[in-house]
Amino acid sequence: MNVLFVCSRNQWRSPTGEEVWRKTPGVEVRSAGTSRNARRRMTLVDIRWADLILVMEEKHKSRIRAEFRDEVRFKALHVLDIPDDYAFMDPELVEIIREKTAPLILGDACMG
Repeated sequence: MNVLFVCSRNQWRSPTGEEVWRKTPGVEVRSAGTSRNARRRMTLVDIRWADLILVMEEKHKSRIRAEFRDEVRFKALHVLDIPDDYAFMDPELVEIIREKTAPLILGDACMG
């Protein structure tokens, strides 16, 4: 499964999501940002590559839908509702990301 984590500037939240899942067998991960100032800006190639797109806030979903409307029409796109209150690999952020993304990435089996 190819998972794309998205936040605004690709500095803290989405790279943390990428790092948390990096070594999971069967899961490929990338991270990107929606802002023009992003460390790594999201591209059409990223959208096409992803099986699952996990965004941190509703505004990221809106921006993706506005910019890549046709490409995301049939993509799994989920809002994690994680505010921009954390630094890269903050232990609390890591825990929140694991809790919110494991059911989406691994399915319900991981929760049993």
